[in-house]
Amino acid sequence: MSDYVARLTFANGKTLELVGPADITKETTEAIVNAANSSLLGGGGVDGAIHRAGGPSILADCRRIVAKIGTLPAGKAVITTGGRLAAEHVVHTVGPIYRGGKQREAETLASCYRESIRVADDHAIHSLAFPSISTGAYGYPIHEAAAIAIKAVIDSLPDTNHVQLVRLVLFDIADCKMYERAAEKLSRELPENSVTFENAS
Repeated sequence: MSDYVARLTFANGKTLELVGPADITKETTEAIVNAANSSLLGGGGVDGAIHRAGGPSILADCRRIVAKIGTLPAGKAVITTGGRLAAEHVVHTVGPIYRGGKQREAETLASCYRESIRVADDHAIHSLAFPSISTGAYGYPIHEAAAIAIKAVIDSLPDTNHVQLVRLVLFDIADCKMYERAAEKLSRELPENSVTFENAS
């Protein structure tokens, strides 16, 4: 686990952590989230790194899912083994390709986080780590994506039955700062005493 950059602690004790710069394939949460493509057959970026680190059993699970449901639509999520990863499971979700923000990209991106948390909760997972979805090759502006991601977690996490910790694992210092600012701003907009924001500095 990396040092946290910032943390939101909810009144019920659940936690949203921002950590980085860090490598999600080394996370020790019970599950990590893969920013997959709709084929679920691996790709570049985080997707390729997770498949390489986790080994062929992840792809085998993905092939079984695709044989059953076809391609995975953007905003939806499915779960597989974690293979050789420290995490026991991988939740795969497909982020939106950014096309100027006029094609419901924000709604789809928020759904990625909500659906991943729902799938994890349905499988009695207690801790879940996300990358920054869609901000690499899919071109989502990081300042917009950070606010969407954090709001989606804030909206979903308090009501889970099993998930206690969501960690956002960020690639570099610039991403960390963007997510930290978004978390602090959103925490100030919540009802008093519902959440505590703290940063590491």
